[in-house]
Amino acid sequence: MSKAGKKIVFGLWFFYSVMVLCSCSHHSDDKNIFRYNEQSGIATLDPAFAKNQSIMWAVHQIYNTLVQIDNNLNLVPSLAKSWDISADNLVFTFHLRNDVYFQDNEAFPGGKGRKMTAADVVYSFSRILDKSIASSGAWIFNGRVDTTEPFKAVDDTTFQLKLLKPFQPILGVMSMQYCSVVPKEVVEKYGKDFRRHPCGTGPFEMVAWEEDQAMVLKKNPRYFEKDSDGVRLPYLNGIKINFLQNKATEFLEFQQKRLDFINEIDPSFKDEVLTKSGQLRSDWKGKINLVTHPALTIEYLGFLCDSSLPLVRNSPLKDVRIRKAFNYGFNRKKMILYIRNSMGTAAESGFIPAAFPSFDSGAVKGYEYNPQKALQLLKEAGFPNGRGLPEFKLLTVPLYADIASYIANELLQIGITINVEVVQKSLLLEQTAKSEALFFRGSWIADYPDAENFLSVFYSKNPAPPNYTRYNNPAFDKLYEKSLSEKNDSTRYKIYQQADQIMIKDAPVVPLWYDMVIWLVQPYVKNFVPNGLNLLELRKVKLEN
Repeated sequence: MSKAGKKIVFGLWFFYSVMVLCSCSHHSDDKNIFRYNEQSGIATLDPAFAKNQSIMWAVHQIYNTLVQIDNNLNLVPSLAKSWDISADNLVFTFHLRNDVYFQDNEAFPGGKGRKMTAADVVYSFSRILDKSIASSGAWIFNGRVDTTEPFKAVDDTTFQLKLLKPFQPILGVMSMQYCSVVPKEVVEKYGKDFRRHPCGTGPFEMVAWEEDQAMVLKKNPRYFEKDSDGVRLPYLNGIKINFLQNKATEFLEFQQKRLDFINEIDPSFKDEVLTKSGQLRSDWKGKINLVTHPALTIEYLGFLCDSSLPLVRNSPLKDVRIRKAFNYGFNRKKMILYIRNSMGTAAESGFIPAAFPSFDSGAVKGYEYNPQKALQLLKEAGFPNGRGLPEFKLLTVPLYADIASYIANELLQIGITINVEVVQKSLLLEQTAKSEALFFRGSWIADYPDAENFLSVFYSKNPAPPNYTRYNNPAFDKLYEKSLSEKNDSTRYKIYQQADQIMIKDAPVVPLWYDMVIWLVQPYVKNFVPNGLNLLELRKVKLEN
């Protein structure tokens, strides 16, 4: 059959699959199907490549991990019902549920999904480290797990992970979608095409996927979790994911109730929807719901700090007083109010976002707007009122051009001239990874719910990424390493704060704001609760008529 013929056949099959699912019984049209849009599309449904939000959201619906986070960022059981940690903090023993089954698939005898065991966990984790797979998640275990026997199935319901050296955040790491459990038979049956033929233990399973059009998932009838009344989850019959690339079209579809929620508010229509104080405008109240939640994300500007590089050695930015002047020289709160419509919190503490339990603005002092202090620092550095300073080039991406221009205008008032250069994200990432960007816009989104993930950005033994600034301070490194083996949360949080304070005094970055999860949600969507990782949680969502 020709390619065109195959496409027509697949299109008809996709349409039929959607119709069958939607005929199951939210609205009389869509029959309890949750609908959202993924502007960037979904590249794969193989958890070994769950490197961005679009993939993680979909993977989270199909698969489970040993542990998971709740809405308050606490680590709670999932496939593992409990776990033990050895006295030396090196061996983690997980006790698995005995009532979890993989979704039905042709790879299993009779097409019926079999019970998940500890051997599946060993296979799934080993696959992440397999160089022939080239998983984008290999970094989560590289240099951390034992090199001889990192993963072990003691019996069908007991799994062990062994570390090379203590790394307390490993439990948080294991909540990542990379650590989803997959069945060997299905992976081997489909090979590289496993990306399109997912099979997990999660609340939803694949029905159809037309890559430029939509994806449809249906309820997994044998999903193991139940609510407090003993009702099997999920409540939804399915999920439909559209792939509309235009944000204006997405917003129109939402207005017409053909989408159940929108993630983030596009700058082009934020003033239409939100007041400057971040509230819904009066003409939208009652029609849609605005849902916000502190996110484990920080937006910042970074300075390259490795003075062995000519780019740094020949720049005034090697002087910490100049970098501090940048930090004091603009008003973050005004920026959040007028440009961000109050979506976010001015980052006037450290690099660790306010959503973390270890955040303490009293323990970590950052930079508030203080132009007099900025001028004093410039004078001390030999550049009174900025005289003698060269023009500094700030690399940013189109989405943040207005933020960069605002900062440039503010800093100009104290004699610092910024030339904003807007480049594509790929070029910015390339230049920062190669230490070719002296002054750049950056952001850090939590990979897992532990503040260590943010401090790792400044650990001198880490390459770029994540250490894009090439920051190096032995005192910081010592505290960072100390935190990795500390079991007591309160003690570890204090170490994090001390390390964050050391780094922020050295000013390798200009923290801008701690971000927020921002959703627009239809009023009929119930039990739809955000979390700091902005992980789409649909197991308990209900759609009311």
